[in-house]
Amino acid sequence: MSEIIKYLEITKQFIVDNFLFGDGAKLTDDTLLFEKGIIDSTGVLELVAFIEDNFRVKVTDEELVQENFSSLIAIEKFLQSKNN
Repeated sequence: MSEIIKYLEITKQFIVDNFLFGDGAKLTDDTLLFEKGIIDSTGVLELVAFIEDNFRVKVTDEELVQENFSSLIAIEKFLQSKNN
């Protein structure tokens, strides 16, 4: 399993546990996290802190934009860009 896929599964579980209260049925890789009300502005800060703490990446202010965290697919692309 590639590191990015592993990161994605860990991130998905974090979102299910912290924002969906264990109900992962509502979350697919392309679910729009903001549009579906799963994550709000405070939630994205929690998500970024989780990503930084668990995956040893630094999210700059310029990278802290909705398009990088709008779905699990967007998060995967963002993490791939950080690992290149």
